[in-house]
Amino acid sequence: MAPMPREWLRAEEREPEKNFRALRPRTLDEFIGQEKIKERLRIYIQAAKERGEPLDHVLLLSPPGLGKTTLAHIIAHELGVRIQISSGPAIERPGDLAAILTHLKRGDVFFIDEIHRLRRQVEEVLYPAMEEWKLDIVLGEGPHARSIRLDLAPFTLIGATTREGLLTAPLRDRFEVVFRLDYYAPEELAEIIRRAGERMRLEVTPEGALELAARARGTPRIALRLLRRARDLAQVEGDGIVDQRIARRTLELLGIDHEGLDSLDRKILEVIIDRFDGGPVGIETLAAALGEDKDTVMEFYEPYLIAKGFLRRTPQGRVATERAYQHLGRTTARLFEL
Repeated sequence: MAPMPREWLRAEEREPEKNFRALRPRTLDEFIGQEKIKERLRIYIQAAKERGEPLDHVLLLSPPGLGKTTLAHIIAHELGVRIQISSGPAIERPGDLAAILTHLKRGDVFFIDEIHRLRRQVEEVLYPAMEEWKLDIVLGEGPHARSIRLDLAPFTLIGATTREGLLTAPLRDRFEVVFRLDYYAPEELAEIIRRAGERMRLEVTPEGALELAARARGTPRIALRLLRRARDLAQVEGDGIVDQRIARRTLELLGIDHEGLDSLDRKILEVIIDRFDGGPVGIETLAAALGEDKDTVMEFYEPYLIAKGFLRRTPQGRVATERAYQHLGRTTARLFEL
């Protein structure tokens, strides 16, 4: 049977966010993995609560699906405050930002996903809000324009981004707390799958959970999607239990190999090796050869291939590693020494 389409991995809107919301942990104790980050967060949150002050602004960095939005909700829950959610592309004008900021109460959390995509004029309005709890508004136009400054309730801004390099230096410097989330170990993902199975009233064997976890690209979001597809298969072809056989069959249908690579992962490596002699090749050229969007390749596929040692990013371009040749069964490797 042909593998299922690979788009299930990357298009978040294909599986409604509300489906994942019920599976999200609500407290730091329920959150699996990222132990060093949790340890620091507990200290910062407790200290802020004891002083009666808002938590310092937090910046969360990671590839997609590692739990940035979940952590933002947990921080608000642990602080006992409300959370207001938006995204960089959604805040088009300074007035949009002003409408949100003026409705925040003392200590509230304001979460901006994809914060690297904020427009420059919006970003400039955000600076005094973050530093001084002030909002500068310009009334009128031309020579009759005047500026007024409004007081804001002290709040905590949590920014999340998958593209740290696109953040402007002035914005990044205004975050007092910066966390970089790591990929999850298979054992951690297996525990996430097991707990999600309990909430879904789905029996998942330890072997089945670990089989799915090992191919989930170190990413909880993907692990949960694999679990949902395994649930479907267990219902149709099994007895409703996600065991190792059902897990392996699910991964086979999805075209995911033993290293967790899907068809586009392998195609990226094949194009670099077969069409560009192993690299280096620029991202624009690579994306054109793949017929894919450059940002999709950079944000979703590249980080995992680099983390797994299949790809190197150099000043000259992308280079396939010896491990990539071995994984694809290539017998000779024409690698550039860079």
